[in-house]
Amino acid sequence: MARTAITTDTIAKPVGPFSPAIRAGDTLYLSGQVAQDPATGRLIAGDVAAQTERIFRNIEATLQAAKLSLENVVKVNVYLTDMANYAAMNEVFGRQFSTPYPARTTVAVVALPLGGLVELEVIAR
Repeated sequence: MARTAITTDTIAKPVGPFSPAIRAGDTLYLSGQVAQDPATGRLIAGDVAAQTERIFRNIEATLQAAKLSLENVVKVNVYLTDMANYAAMNEVFGRQFSTPYPARTTVAVVALPLGGLVELEVIAR
């Protein structure tokens, strides 16, 4: 199956050798996003809610480049450096989607790129 990279100038460049998103057939796989400022590539200042908001704006920009939207998201993986931040992340998350909500996994991790507090990875169709 062919893989097609999806890129956009409206998000920060990847910090490693990976594509922001790959389309394979009818499915779009977005790489994990931390709260990078599109203009500087640096992690934004702020708590987990602010970082989650920025991540969703970056995800929306990537989806838009693939002619999709948050309505097309079927699965989200959430990575938190502290499960004490779950409620704040979840509040922002809940405002992004309508029912039926996408499937989701949330796990705690030791650290994230650039010192982020949260990272989101998305699958859309």
